[in-house]
Amino acid sequence: MADDDPDVLVYRADQVVGFLDIRPVFHGHVLLVPRAHHETLDDVPAALAEPLQTATQITMRALRAAVGAHGAFVACNNVVSQSVPHLHWHVVPRTRGDGLRGFFWPRHAYADEAELQQVRARVRAAIVETTA
Repeated sequence: MADDDPDVLVYRADQVVGFLDIRPVFHGHVLLVPRAHHETLDDVPAALAEPLQTATQITMRALRAAVGAHGAFVACNNVVSQSVPHLHWHVVPRTRGDGLRGFFWPRHAYADEAELQQVRARVRAAIVETTA
């Protein structure tokens, strides 16, 4: 992924970037990753905790406006089920009655590239609005 590709990223900061998961649990599902390589949460220096937390809070707030989320599920796989060996937070928009049970994550694919682009634009705009 290009560090600052405006066609991909929905969140950009000095230490953290965010983009839509291409196999989302629900539309608007964002992955937040540190720009510096850290394989697991255990590897993250304390100085990165605040930027990750800030990115998570901004993204959660933005998802309310972007996709009508009532809340969010935030998760970080650490080794087990970690398909990419680079630390990443899942910020999954939630609504009451959405059917998500525990850690069984049914995936809801975007209908096509146009739908993915529309959701990406809404999330990106909501993040800009949230940080303004």
